[in-house]
Amino acid sequence: MISFRNPKLDPSLFAKDLLFDGVPVRVYQPKAPFAGRRKGMLLFHGGAGMAGSIDFYQDVSNKIAKDADIVLVSVGYGLAPEHPYPSQYKQCLTATVHFLKNAEVYGVDPSQVVICGDSAGGNFCTVVAQKLTERPDLPKLRAQLLVYAGVQAMDFNLPSYVQNTGMPFLSQENTVIFGLWFFGQDLSLKDDLLKGSHVPDDFRMKYGKLASADNIPEKFKGQGYRPVPHGPYKPEVYKQLPELLQVTFSSLFAEDHVIEQLPETFIVSCEYDVLRDDSLLYKKRLEDCGVKVSWFHSEQGFHGVINLSDMGLFTFPAGVEILDRIVDFVRGL
Repeated sequence: MISFRNPKLDPSLFAKDLLFDGVPVRVYQPKAPFAGRRKGMLLFHGGAGMAGSIDFYQDVSNKIAKDADIVLVSVGYGLAPEHPYPSQYKQCLTATVHFLKNAEVYGVDPSQVVICGDSAGGNFCTVVAQKLTERPDLPKLRAQLLVYAGVQAMDFNLPSYVQNTGMPFLSQENTVIFGLWFFGQDLSLKDDLLKGSHVPDDFRMKYGKLASADNIPEKFKGQGYRPVPHGPYKPEVYKQLPELLQVTFSSLFAEDHVIEQLPETFIVSCEYDVLRDDSLLYKKRLEDCGVKVSWFHSEQGFHGVINLSDMGLFTFPAGVEILDRIVDFVRGL
């Protein structure tokens, strides 16, 4: 990935590049002594599964590891197209399982491990947390932290997609384009996905309420939102991209018995982000299933803003505030 900065390791931290069962990671550990074992975090970076890196997220990792006084593992999963789906979430899962099994080696309490991801990394985070409900042999996650995560590919016309369609970094159209690139599909499918023609009628009937704009609080619909009717189902479109609606990509549609087992969750949404409503929908889904949820909504935030939180004159306060809230949540666990 082309970088416009060269973040350096914070002097208060040690860092070491390792492999967790073949997955590249960088382990950040505070130099200061600590009585007992620290909390641990695995960080899954954003970038649509096609960009981003451990190096690019070093300033984010520095901030969280230092200020929360934790051991942080930044996961360098392989990027598409060289590493096709579903290798991204599987590598994140592999690294997480390894860390849970070996937490004490890094001075971490295995009952105090959290996972965190932003954007596509947040998507992988939701899938990893759901997959770990199938592993009673492992310590349970203490929490998951989801920063403007994408959790559904049914409806690209929710209020936030329509209201923020022209925003930089991630527009309504680019969300679909990046998804097609991620899955190695032709861009000719874009218009059908935007219309929702990839969704089978029986799937929409069963799960449509979970992704409905009716679940979005009215105060988020005050920018001239009007419901957009979905297009007719086209089986030929669905057959090219069935993965879009599977729970390993659209984690919103996991069954209740899975959602009910998820750990305490911290959700960050941003006002000027097409994925804002994905966060709101997942928040409601978790709460309806009895999961404890903390939520921070950044009124001035936009997609990718945490990567602009250490830019000198070009630093965006919203990115700093989000990282501070993440730190506060982790310290409070």
